[in-house]
Amino acid sequence: MTRRLENTASGLATAASILRAGGLVAFGTETVYGLGGDATQPQAVARIFEAKNRPRFNPLISHFPDAASAFRQVVPNPLALRLADMFWPGPLTLVLPRAQGSTVSDLAADGLASLAVRVPRGESAQALLRLAGRPIAAPSANRSGRISPSTAAHVLEELDGRIDAVLDSGPCAVGLESTVLDLTDPARPCLLRPGGITLEALQAICGPIALPDTQSDAAPLSPGRMLSHYAPHLPVRLDVITPMADEALLAFGPQSNAPPPGALVWNLSEHGHLEEAATRLFSGLRTLDDAGQRLHLRGIAVQPVPAHGLGLAIRDRLNRAAAPRPGTPHDDTPHGTAQNAPLADGGIPPLPASPPDTGAAPAGQTQHAPVAQESDSPS
Repeated sequence: MTRRLENTASGLATAASILRAGGLVAFGTETVYGLGGDATQPQAVARIFEAKNRPRFNPLISHFPDAASAFRQVVPNPLALRLADMFWPGPLTLVLPRAQGSTVSDLAADGLASLAVRVPRGESAQALLRLAGRPIAAPSANRSGRISPSTAAHVLEELDGRIDAVLDSGPCAVGLESTVLDLTDPARPCLLRPGGITLEALQAICGPIALPDTQSDAAPLSPGRMLSHYAPHLPVRLDVITPMADEALLAFGPQSNAPPPGALVWNLSEHGHLEEAATRLFSGLRTLDDAGQRLHLRGIAVQPVPAHGLGLAIRDRLNRAAAPRPGTPHDDTPHGTAQNAPLADGGIPPLPASPPDTGAAPAGQTQHAPVAQESDSPS
């Protein structure tokens, strides 16, 4: 059984000891809960893959308490130094050439000549990384291809009995994984994964940023690039205005009509705020998937989300949730539609007709539709 450690000095010390001994500890960051293992120990990294049932062609992000520690493992360039100064600690992962003396195992880097490094924000994560005293590989703490966890309770739903411990630091603030930027060629920065730092914020420093082709499950340079990542069990249908009677609805923005009695609805943000939508995305998918299966629904319909700011990252996650699973026929979609396919243009679609983003999320909890309410706090 997986131990649930409190976010105290004693809990942090126990978690660090487990990591140094080659064990696995899930811990909260500002993005999602990560499944931590010592990146310098191939056996620990192999345990991460085993716990997640994760394909071994996807490299892992190594986490550090500060930029100096991260840059000892890679060869930083001036642009990387500027971005680290601006966004670290925070939800930005940089892919850089591996340093000659890097101690990160080949298994964690998938044998690549590059390494993905990040300095997460949050007192608990920073304290744990300092106590561990070594690079910590930490993909999201869920089984591969499933919804990323934003609370300790979510971690235990997925991995109880498969990992040594979870350090309960409360719900995550951002709810989206880190943005991943490839700087192996500083003259041509490439966005490998949208996330908590927006493309616009990066472009303000980097200038033009290339966008990758994600319509392939070929061996990726970055974590989180498998086309069918973040997949619920139920099929997902994108950019839906009116759901079918036997679909759950992942809504966004004000609703002109009240849902029918008993409808299964989760609104990412009733006021159309992308920041609030990002924090509620994974909880919403998880809630609709679990309740929808109990109610024998056929799928999850998703209303349009704007394709700017954090909307890019949200749509990228939804695109991957809707992608055909490996080994699943492409026509296995609800009601025989073709809308359960990836969005065009590599998961970064054109701006749809949908409610506009009106700024930061308001303080306090918004009212959400009945049936699918869920707290983001661990139980």
